[in-house]
Amino acid sequence: MKKRCGFMSAVISVLTVVLIIAALPTDKEASLYTDTVRLHILANSDRESDQELKIEIRDRLLGKYGEMLSLYSNPEEVRAAIPALLSDIKYDVDIWVAECGASYKSQVTMGTEWYERREYGELSIPEGYYTSLKIELGEADGQNWWCVMYPPLCLNIATEDICGDDAILGYSDEAGALISRGKYTVKFKLLELASEVFSKISRAR
Repeated sequence: MKKRCGFMSAVISVLTVVLIIAALPTDKEASLYTDTVRLHILANSDRESDQELKIEIRDRLLGKYGEMLSLYSNPEEVRAAIPALLSDIKYDVDIWVAECGASYKSQVTMGTEWYERREYGELSIPEGYYTSLKIELGEADGQNWWCVMYPPLCLNIATEDICGDDAILGYSDEAGALISRGKYTVKFKLLELASEVFSKISRAR
């Protein structure tokens, strides 16, 4: 009886390990962190006029630069192109802010930021550190707005709807399938945990 129990315990342990390994994200699934450029806009304040201006800047920014970046064939080209566009983006944002009647300026930077998990239609974008195009309006003391700049998930932004199947064309098949399941899977959670651990190790170096 003890031998049988020992054998069953061994079988269960092996099956558990197999299931864990099967649930681990692949490199192509984890690539969605490097293949994504997020957009982060901070309003001047929480006053209604500043929040409305934030949305106006969002729409104009996505309309011009979101469309432009969507023409690139891969995320490496996008990440390489954005630094050269920062001064142009700031110039346009400052012009748009002035056209809307505000007197403050903007700060436009590209870096790495932590983003919480977000749902966009049927897509789930995991939490983690992403390349981020950050737009700070005025004092940047107001509520944030964030989405995905590339791939162009947020071009149809009026209700934060996703633009159909074309929205995930910038991802590998594996990453696209993972985020389009519309539910929080075990693999999805493991991907977030792996991203957080990797980021802590990188910061500790």
